[in-house]
Order: sequence, then structure tokens, then C-alpha cells
Amino acid sequence: MGFVSTKHQAKRRSPEQLVRHLKSFELELKFSAGVWFFFPGGGRFHDSYIDRPGPGEWLDRIFEIAAPLGRHGLCGLEGHYPNEVNEENIDRYIQFGKETGIRLITIVPNLFFDRQFEFGALSSPIRKVRQNAIERTKITLQLNKRINTDFAIVWPGIDGFENSFGADLMAARDRFCEGLAEAMDAVPGVRVAEEPKPYEPRAHILYGTTPEGLLMGQKTEAMLKNPVNRTILDKGEALIGMNPEVGHVLMGYEDLAYAFSLVMEYGRLFHTHWNGQPLGNYDQDQNVGTISPEQAEAALYTLKMHGYTGYFGIDINPERMPVDRALINCMDALKAMNDRINKLDHENVIACTTKPDRNRGVLEAILTRARAPQGVKLSPVPEVQ
Repeated sequence: MGFVSTKHQAKRRSPEQLVRHLKSFELELKFSAGVWFFFPGGGRFHDSYIDRPGPGEWLDRIFEIAAPLGRHGLCGLEGHYPNEVNEENIDRYIQFGKETGIRLITIVPNLFFDRQFEFGALSSPIRKVRQNAIERTKITLQLNKRINTDFAIVWPGIDGFENSFGADLMAARDRFCEGLAEAMDAVPGVRVAEEPKPYEPRAHILYGTTPEGLLMGQKTEAMLKNPVNRTILDKGEALIGMNPEVGHVLMGYEDLAYAFSLVMEYGRLFHTHWNGQPLGNYDQDQNVGTISPEQAEAALYTLKMHGYTGYFGIDINPERMPVDRALINCMDALKAMNDRINKLDHENVIACTTKPDRNRGVLEAILTRARAPQGVKLSPVPEVQ
């Protein structure tokens, strides 16, 4: 698909304009899935609960599972370079996309798993290691450009620290942004979506919250020099956006709707990752809606308010159920939530939020009824002023 403008996300609307927009715009639930969780590999405290395919058959099994999910709305796959997507198998992804309509929408540089990245990747103080991370990012961007993906996700999962005493964290942040800018200038025109996460696997990850991700994008864009990149930026488009993941946002005790709206304020919401997560805690990657469904619904409504047109990426860890069942559950959960928010009286919702002094408690009453089973007897709906 390639470059898709996100400038419209930053548009401001009066209450009347917002109501008209909410009545006319509906989210298109285009689902993508990361191939990394199709065969969960266990963890620190338990073995894998499924038999993992051998090296020569794992991609066949992924395609076998994914193909029927197209009728449920799956239309994109996501994978890391070089372990899941590489020069040897990328043509198979392309062919699968042609046959099924389920295309590879992003290739992610794996900058967190290798032993060499023990002390960071793009931010590493070890020159050779950092250069290896930059080169891997360049190759990944080239593959994204070759097959015309929508963006490349970059997750600084191993770029961080455990003990901040005496650490030159300003220099670490500079190295990260300078390295990313070098790679982007080497392969101009490819957008990057940074994915914040506050901690795990590092105790503290660089650029781990929503505001930090926005700062990173602005800082790195200012370093870009390639004329192709500068032309895009001069048109008011963002080259570095964000891919907030529901679980990561809630791990940082952020409000999901607020975080999404903050990214869209700057026209930088390139992609979204969805799962279930309690506030704080470790990264659980549970199915969508199993925990804090009210946060997910509020976030969906925010996306609707600001005209989000991107994918809804599913990023889960279905250790105890078949991956196809988990994906269908997640897609169904988002479909049900989306149906509920579309059926709301948007004029009443906006009246409650813009005239709170006249409508005390009314929004809560509206949402209670929207979430109640059909036919349940409740008190009369308060009149909206």
C-alpha cells in the first residue's frame, strides 16, 4: 500500500462538527496479526504448551492457519527481520498475499533478541554492536520499501537500563535517534512507527511512554537530511509515527483514550496493537477485551472521533488456546465494541462532555445502557441538556 497520509488526524472540530463527523464516519476494522505468536514458545517459568513446527514447515503452518481467517477480517501479517521475514522467504509472503488478500503490512527489525544486543542496539555504547543494529535497520527498511509496506515498526525493547546511576542517558537517547536517522536517510521515504513500552525486558526502556515516543519522533525527524525525506516533512507529513500497544500503554498506567488522542493530535498514529492488560503488571498479551474492556471502548471512540484509518493489529500470547480461536475472539471483541460505539447517540455523548455542568452523571447512564444486555429493566434515561 505504501505511504498513507495521517495529517487529517490532527484536525480540530467544533462540538457541532464533531457530532456530524461521528454520525458519518465509521472505523474500518482491518485486522493484522504478528506471526511471532502463532506458536508460543513458553517463557522463563514454563515450557511451550504446543508442539512447534520444524524449521522447514513453520511458515506453511502459519499460512495454513491464517488463510481461513480472511473471512473474519484478517487482511495483514506482521513479522520480524531476519527471523520471521528475510530475503529467502519474502517472496512466499508476497505470493500468499496475492492468493489470499492477507498481505505483509510491516517488517520489523529485530533489535532486541540477539546476544550482541545485551547492552542495547541503536543506543548501544559499543560501536560495533550499534553499527550492526543500524545495518539491520537499513536492510529491514529496504525490504519494507521493496514490497511497499505501510511502515516499519521499531521497538527499542533492549535499549534501556537497570541502574541509572552515572549513566549518560542523554547520550544514549542521542545515539538511538542518530542511528535511526542514519538508517532512514539511507532508505528514504519509508515511514517508521515507534512502539513504546515502559519496561520488560529492560527495567526501564528508552522512549517507553507515549509522550516520550512523540519526542523521539520529532527529535529524529529533525536529524533527517535526505532530500526525499525532507520533501515529505516539508509537506507536513510525519515520517516517524507511533504504534501504541494497548498492553504497553496500560503497563505505564496511561489512560488508553488519552494516549491515542495525544498521538493523533500530532498526526502520528500509524498503527495500533491490541490485546488485554491490567494496569501495570508484566506484559500479559491477553486477548482483547478480557481485561479493561471499558478502556478499549473509550480508545475506539477516540479513534472514531479523529478519523483513524489504519489497521488494528492483534498482538497476543495465546499459550492455552489455539491461535486461530484466539484471533477470532479478539476480532469479534473489537467488532462488538465497535458496534456499541456506533449505536451511541453521539449528540448526547458530546453534549455530556462539552456541557458537563448540565449533565452530571448522564454519560455514565448512557454507557451503562449501551453495555447492558437487551431487555434488562433499568431506570429511565436522564434527559440530556
